[in-house]
Amino acid sequence: MIQRELGADRGVLVVGAVRGSRKDALELSSRLRAHRPLALGLGISFEELTGLRDYFVGTDTEPLVPLTGNEVAEMRGLVAFGEVSVPNPAYLAALEFAKEQSLPVEAVDPTDDHYANLFTSSIGYLELVRRTLRERRLTRRPPAASSADEYAVNWERESAPGRGSKKFQLERDAAAVDAARRLIRVHPRIALIFDRERFERVLTLLEKPAPAARLSSAT
Repeated sequence: MIQRELGADRGVLVVGAVRGSRKDALELSSRLRAHRPLALGLGISFEELTGLRDYFVGTDTEPLVPLTGNEVAEMRGLVAFGEVSVPNPAYLAALEFAKEQSLPVEAVDPTDDHYANLFTSSIGYLELVRRTLRERRLTRRPPAASSADEYAVNWERESAPGRGSKKFQLERDAAAVDAARRLIRVHPRIALIFDRERFERVLTLLEKPAPAARLSSAT
């Protein structure tokens, strides 16, 4: 897990947690208690947030979680660095903390429809084929890494190195940061949780000055 506090009063905590790592989920819980945020922003879609709340938070039983072959391969490689679970235990830990503290939680990622539009407008057919082939290679040979953090970053780098993929990643993260900034304007102390591989991009965008609001005038 990686983290950084932003703002003059260090009121914005940004966390990058390795997807699937139970160790990072435990560390996140402790870090949230120390930071004492007034709201949480999660790097997932509204639809995913709704599903986690409905089926995994405060329930007696949990449904089976179907995984793609690529997701199975990613988790299998991650096991080398500790216990793993799905769905992402970091987001579940954040939701449990928010429920316990009665805090508002907002999904800052694009909706599923917006995500699909960003993906198809950024990644063409040839690059999609190359991504598929790379993902298949990773199922046979996970990326070399010395830590869970390095593994998460290398997995993204090796599975999606193309120009269109990088454009998609940046546009997705920019949309998430826009939503996070709106949350920051409402709550003076917040925590933002993202998958580890997105941390540096999100942090760079957050540290840039916010775009000036467009003013319209009557003519």
